[in-house]
Amino acid sequence: MATFIRANIASLSASFIDYLVTILLVTFLKMDPFMASVTGTVCGGIFNFVIGRNWVFQSKSARVHHQAFRYALVWTGNLILNASGMFYLLKVAGVYYVIAKVIISVLVGVGYNYVLQKKFVFK
Repeated sequence: MATFIRANIASLSASFIDYLVTILLVTFLKMDPFMASVTGTVCGGIFNFVIGRNWVFQSKSARVHHQAFRYALVWTGNLILNASGMFYLLKVAGVYYVIAKVIISVLVGVGYNYVLQKKFVFK
C-alpha cells in the first residue's frame, strides 16, 4: 500500500510539472495547446522516471539504462495515449485544454502507468 501511495504522490508531482509547463507555454509563449501538452508530458515523464526509480519503487540496484529503456517503452505508450486523447478532446470535441488534460491524464495514469511501472519498469 505504501508503494501505491508514493506512486500517486509522484504521479501528482509529475502531473503538476506537466500542467505547469503546458499552461506556461500556452499562456506566455502562445504555443499551440496540443504541442504545449506534448512538451509538458515530456517534462513530467522525465521527472516521474527519476522519482519513480529513487523513491517510489526504490529500485536503484537495477541498471539505470535498462530501467530507462523499459520506462521509455511504457512512456511512449503514455505519450501516444495522452496525445491522442488531447487531440480528440481539443480538436474534435472542443473541450478547454486544461479540462481535457485533466481528463486524459487521470484515465491514462490510473489505467496504464501505475500497473506497467510496477510490473515492468521497476520490477
